[in-house]
Amino acid sequence: MASSIEHVELPAKDTQRARSFYESVFGWSFRPPLPEFEYHMTEGIEPVAAIYPQQQGEQGPIVYFSTEDIDAACAKVRDAGGAADDKQPIPEIGWFARCKDTEGNSFSLFQADDSVPAPS
Repeated sequence: MASSIEHVELPAKDTQRARSFYESVFGWSFRPPLPEFEYHMTEGIEPVAAIYPQQQGEQGPIVYFSTEDIDAACAKVRDAGGAADDKQPIPEIGWFARCKDTEGNSFSLFQADDSVPAPS
């Protein structure tokens, strides 16, 4: 199962301060945040990065690895001794699953799938 880095998330205690930091250091620009969730996505760089309010003590970058079959990838993570949550939908974009490797490092898996329905 070949994979590449799809996306990087940067949890922040203060999203505006974090945005200013990355704008100043790397010259990143950001799209306007999503209306339903404060999620500041970069514009014009690959892979895309996003800053969002830190949740449940999260710290450090969360790397998203692409996969063509998220269910099979989650099973492989578990079989290799890691932990994988159940997949969650990203409406009209795809699926993601939070995981941990055998050393306790957090990462996520991502499968593109524009057929994921929007909430009713």
